[in-house]
Formats: sequence, structure tokens, C-alpha cells
Amino acid sequence: MSGNENRPGGTADWHQKLEHVRGGGLTSDTNQTSGMRRFEAISGKTVGSEKLWMGRTHVGPATNSGDHHHGEAETAIYVVSGHPVFVFAEGPEEVRVETEPGDYIFVPPYVPHREENPSADEEAVVVIARSTQEGIVVNLPSLWAEVDPNAEGDGACPS
Repeated sequence: MSGNENRPGGTADWHQKLEHVRGGGLTSDTNQTSGMRRFEAISGKTVGSEKLWMGRTHVGPATNSGDHHHGEAETAIYVVSGHPVFVFAEGPEEVRVETEPGDYIFVPPYVPHREENPSADEEAVVVIARSTQEGIVVNLPSLWAEVDPNAEGDGACPS
């Protein structure tokens, strides 16, 4: 028995179709952070993914995202264009990671950070993938805000 007997054309029951999301078909119906425009491509809502979120984010010239984290999600970022700067806290210091097109950034779960675009006239564009099906964004008052992973809202900042 090959396992292909259960579907027309001999395709096994477990075999699902590929999903295609065109670049112009992304939705902006996502959690947003000030200074950024997020466009969702792959998610539970768009294609039924269970463990992955992926989309494109635009950071306008001379702007930043504000401090935030992405809850339990691991986040991978690929720089498409511009020279965004990724900022996080290491002890009492702000650490600034300057990037260029072709660079990658990894953000571990619950790590407060922000994205900045220091260019006065060039938009920065990044592709983001997260290890959850939805684009979790928890806005914070600062990089040093306490994050409670057990709080409602995937690590919301305590009031």
C-alpha cells in the first residue's frame, strides 16, 4: 500500500497544496507599531499556517518603531533595502546594530528592541519571519521595561 489510494489522482490525504501569496496581495490588517507599516503575507489568517508568521515591514525615513517585543516568538529579519538600525538594551547601555541590504538579524523571544531608520530620505524595507502563526507586537514604554512572559497579551508590560 503506497498511501496514495485515498485521494483522486493518487495523492495521499496528508499531502496539502502549496499556498501562493503575491507581493501585491499582502494585508496591512496586523498589529502595528508607530513609525512602521507591517504587511502580512504568511499567517494563520492568510494561509492557515500554524507555527509561522512572515511579512514585510516598511520603516519610513527618519523614524523608529518605538520600543516593543514579539512575545514568545523568535524573530528573523532580512534587510531588503535601506540601512535600518536595530537597538536593544545590554545592561544599562543601548546597543545599536547598524545593517545594510542583505544582512540578517535574530531577535530572541521577549527581547525589548526597536528598529530605527536614520536616513532622512530613504525608506527601509525588511522581511520578517516569526515562529508563531500571528504577528505578535507588544509595545513598551522603554527598552528596560519589565516583561512578564506569563502576563495576558504574550508578555505585556506590567502596569
